[in-house]
Amino acid sequence: MEKIIPLLAEPGAHGGDPNDAFHVIVPSLPGYGFSQAPDRRGFSSSRVAELWFELMSGLGYTRFGAQGGDIGAGVSTWLARRFPESVMGFHVNYISGGYRPPLGEGLSPATAEEQSFLDAIAAWAANEGAYAHMHGTKPQTLAYSLNDSPAGLAAWIVEKFRAWSDCDGDVEQVVSLDELLTDISLYWFSGTVDAAIRMYKENRLDPLRFKPGERVEPPLGVALFPRELPMPPRSWVERVHNVARWTEMPRGGHFAAMEQPELLAEDIRAFFRPLRR
Repeated sequence: MEKIIPLLAEPGAHGGDPNDAFHVIVPSLPGYGFSQAPDRRGFSSSRVAELWFELMSGLGYTRFGAQGGDIGAGVSTWLARRFPESVMGFHVNYISGGYRPPLGEGLSPATAEEQSFLDAIAAWAANEGAYAHMHGTKPQTLAYSLNDSPAGLAAWIVEKFRAWSDCDGDVEQVVSLDELLTDISLYWFSGTVDAAIRMYKENRLDPLRFKPGERVEPPLGVALFPRELPMPPRSWVERVHNVARWTEMPRGGHFAAMEQPELLAEDIRAFFRPLRR
């Protein structure tokens, strides 16, 4: 988030409209380098959303927007679901393949486009999802190995930057070597990779599932970057959410705030502009 903070907080200093300025709060997920690791079970994205609500309330924000990618997108969705009276809107640049609106008897069946997405997710999980299955089932076993070997930790992390960014196989086109080493170092020197991957298991035990007829009321904005992991079609998301903005981006991948901060910042500004009071 380092690159995007000044673009949102001081747009006038970066070629934008000063009226689009935000107060920007960027908390670190529990156990992700900058914050203390949880000392008990149950720290799923839903629980983190509760912490973020308490944080914002404690800072004096009774109404606020949320934004995130990857796990942060799930936390933002939980915030909007659990605290709709406080979340004016939320914007994401990723929607997990584990996200599920209600399907079944008496409900609209999956369309051809939606079924194609489900098939793509299944194929992706078979070819690329071994890490997630390990994180979600045996995170502590893996953690001993990663905490014992800096080379192993680097390989585990950098492989994802290379595979999931819009870099044509050369990760340093979009993420510098210094940024990669900084990211790896945050996990290595804090010894928090065990807590970080543990959240995958917590989220598997407390998944983002919706009840028939349930609606998440705060408006949603979605930015789709072309080299993102498989993303659902708009109709899939609209089964539960009030989608107010749906933007297909010209370039970028999973790490949008690092890869294309200007594009992401502008879409965030555009989404929240009509929601400001």
